[in-house]
Amino acid sequence: MMNASGIPQPRVDLSRRERSLRELMDDPDCDPQRLHATLRRFDLVNRLVSGWGTVYRTRLRSLLAELPQPARVLDIGSGGGDVVLRLAKLAERDGIEVQWAGVDPDPRAHRLAQDRQRPGVRFLCTDAETLLDRGETFDIVLSNHVLHHLDDGDLPSFADTSRRLAHHVVYHGDIARGRLAYGLFAAGITPLAPGTFLRTDGLRSIRRSYRRAELAAALGPEWEIEAPAPFRLLARGGGLA
Repeated sequence: MMNASGIPQPRVDLSRRERSLRELMDDPDCDPQRLHATLRRFDLVNRLVSGWGTVYRTRLRSLLAELPQPARVLDIGSGGGDVVLRLAKLAERDGIEVQWAGVDPDPRAHRLAQDRQRPGVRFLCTDAETLLDRGETFDIVLSNHVLHHLDDGDLPSFADTSRRLAHHVVYHGDIARGRLAYGLFAAGITPLAPGTFLRTDGLRSIRRSYRRAELAAALGPEWEIEAPAPFRLLARGGGLA
């Protein structure tokens, strides 16, 4: 394997999760301009690779249409808000009334998300546990690219909290670790990466991510693990609220 400069690089071992890797943008002292550029460019990157358009068409749309409106949907770890805003536009296009909320405890991401608020969409600088303590509940809870960030000890409590916030269903979307996903991302992200953390952090994310059987074992029998799109995993759990 070669890097973007054509220099040979050691072959990456994807047979196991690299739990110790940390993403550059998670460093509170990282370059703020590069972080802002990364968060802004997630609009395009997530549209290309996250699979939420497919999840909306095949799972969310029919459920949202059946719920008393306005339905209430929460995105945990919403970052700059791009996933919430995209789903909100899809639901609005279909004439479905939804109150969307995105929460993220990182004030840097929250500032960007807050600047993009629109009617029916709110962003809060907090975490899921705080919402649960406040007694808030939602019809549907979702997250994008959160599971692979969590340490093994934090995953069960996060999964349980998300279910206790939801009346109906929880969907956690993430990357499926694999060599083809790694190689395609390494090549495809290069034009979008200058001035951002996208390439380094994206590849680290893949190395930290699960394979389907691994995620099923980590979450337990209360969760169903699906593959809604290439190189994607979707954990589905029933709501407990």
